[in-house]
Amino acid sequence: MDPAALAWLLAQLGPTTSTDDLTARHDRLGTARAVALEVLAERRAALLAEPLRLVVDGVVTMDRTGNLTGIERQIAALHDTDGPDGAPAGADTAHQIEAVPILAARRTR
Repeated sequence: MDPAALAWLLAQLGPTTSTDDLTARHDRLGTARAVALEVLAERRAALLAEPLRLVVDGVVTMDRTGNLTGIERQIAALHDTDGPDGAPAGADTAHQIEAVPILAARRTR
């Protein structure tokens, strides 16, 4: 992975994210944007696995719904953002048209 892609990923995901993990994911997925989306999806899933709000009357109140909202907004923004090394956002790489010449099976007279 080139240094520009790594810098972009660290800017998207935070400077404490493991660069070895990001490099391994980039080798598997191919683009920095796909890596960022995968990491954010894992963070979102981890938040959803735990209670988002915990209230113990008179002792403590924890509310992580703002964190979940922020991650979901970041995921939505990444879908509209071009990564430093991949196809533009919204580009449909699944459908490609190829043209090939049609040749006769044998010569005709």
